[in-house]
Amino acid sequence: MNHVPKRSETAAEHRWQLEDLFQNQAAWDKEYADAKSMMKKVAAFEGKLSDASQLKACFELEDELSLAVERLYVYANMKHHEDTAEPAYMALSDKSKKISVETGEALSFVTPEVLSLSDEKLEAFIKDPNLAKYRHTLEEMRRQKAHVLSKNEEALMAQVGNISSAPSSIFSILNNADLKFPKVKNENGEEVELSHGRYIQFLESKNREVRKNAFTAMYDTYGKLKNTLATTLNANVTKNIFYARARKYPSALEMSLYGDNIPQSVYTNLIDAIHKSLPLMHRYMNLRKKLLGVDELHMYDLFAPLVDEFDMDITYEQAKATVKESLKPLGEDYLAVLQDGFDNGWIDVYENEGKRSGAYSWGAFGTHPYVLLNHKDNLNSMFTLTHEMGHALHSYYSDNTQNYRDAQYTIFLAEVASTLNEALLMDYLLGKSTDPKEKMYLLTYYADQFRTTVFRQTMFAEFEKIVHERTEQGESLTPQELSKIYYDLNVLYYGKDMVVDKDIEMEWARIPHFYTSFYVYKYATGFSAATSFSKQILEEGAPAVDRYLGFLKSGGSDFSINILKKAGVDMSTPEPIEQAMSVFESLIEQMEQLTK
Repeated sequence: MNHVPKRSETAAEHRWQLEDLFQNQAAWDKEYADAKSMMKKVAAFEGKLSDASQLKACFELEDELSLAVERLYVYANMKHHEDTAEPAYMALSDKSKKISVETGEALSFVTPEVLSLSDEKLEAFIKDPNLAKYRHTLEEMRRQKAHVLSKNEEALMAQVGNISSAPSSIFSILNNADLKFPKVKNENGEEVELSHGRYIQFLESKNREVRKNAFTAMYDTYGKLKNTLATTLNANVTKNIFYARARKYPSALEMSLYGDNIPQSVYTNLIDAIHKSLPLMHRYMNLRKKLLGVDELHMYDLFAPLVDEFDMDITYEQAKATVKESLKPLGEDYLAVLQDGFDNGWIDVYENEGKRSGAYSWGAFGTHPYVLLNHKDNLNSMFTLTHEMGHALHSYYSDNTQNYRDAQYTIFLAEVASTLNEALLMDYLLGKSTDPKEKMYLLTYYADQFRTTVFRQTMFAEFEKIVHERTEQGESLTPQELSKIYYDLNVLYYGKDMVVDKDIEMEWARIPHFYTSFYVYKYATGFSAATSFSKQILEEGAPAVDRYLGFLKSGGSDFSINILKKAGVDMSTPEPIEQAMSVFESLIEQMEQLTK
């Protein structure tokens, strides 16, 4: 079939079964009406939450209402994603968004009212056996209490909210709408307009001239706007410092880590451990230079293919079988749940007309998870399958072990299960590969994940830390200063075998994540935690698997750092990063062997 099929033309066994969530539209409409009437009951609790039995009843209603709205929202939006052009589901999606916002507004008094109670009262609630189910919620509220302001101040902070999103909005408009890139020559010598999407394609070109021209054109464009972009980034930093000071945090970094209750040592540990591992990164750069056969390795050579594209034609059926085989170390129970997902309508497999692009795992508590794919018969799609099923099984185990409130895990933990599955798949593929070309392709695929997810994201995290600290000390950061900090970090991270081109000093100006401050470190910690888990599972077997399944079952029932620690990965020490680095080192050794 050469055309993209319509939704109606895709086979039933390749479609997810949303009937498991709602049998039909009438069932959705009924739950919508129920949620609307539940919402009306919420207001009756306002002003009464100092009484333990009232608080319990309020929390129970909040759970029931929130779950109903989550189910309505997830179903409506997944229906919309099946075919985004279908007006009926566009309308349903809008309807679900509205009720979600209304529910948030109806419940908005609960947290402030609980926080206005005395410390003694909160302590008594935490110890009350009748409220045992809500202990973690209450402990979390007590922890936040120190940073909640008076009623009037909170009202003022809420109004500031609209202004505070300005730096991010301005950057987004500038970066996505107003920036105009020049034309550059592609591999066929044709003039093509450079864009964000095409930039990586150009950098992956085998033709070095194409790579260099795209790289120079990209940073020239940003360089012309350096004063505006520096002002925008500085405004974002100033906003973070304003919030940190207003809410009585020692620094912007500590404020951002406080939400997940992550000690600052986790952040600084990551940077220190990666600094100690930089010789490995430098060794990989040396190998890259050798494999590309260049006299000098430049920044625009980082994405150039090291081996000819190795075509691995993998059907969906083969992908499922290989993924299952690779996850055998996780034991029979895990494999049985995985098979259930494969067989029983969890996955929407192929692209169809109007279907949302990309891939995700989603769902609502009380029903099995769902996975959206747009499967192509290649290696990337097989990794996507195992990645998304990692998320799905994490949700499955959490939902089946925890109550509704404690089942939701944090973003800090979210990428661990998915990345662990990828690590086990990679280990399996490398173990059975006999073709040196295939092996080299897999090794470079994996080594580049370490480079981009651990080293690069840590470098970003370090840049954010420096920029905020300097501003907190009263320094003003000019475009020249921002560029110098960024350039020096590149020199440090890439080492003497890399010619750090002057152009790269403007890269800070095009990273959208810098407007979601102190977020990127989670990519590096998540990847390191997953790699540490996979190493323990492959070396220790059953005891490590039991610890890992305990992690999957914990959901959000404790603070993220404690959940990982109980499972044998202590992110407040350098050990998980060191374990991940030992895996990276073995990849480099294998690549060096193949190039001899």
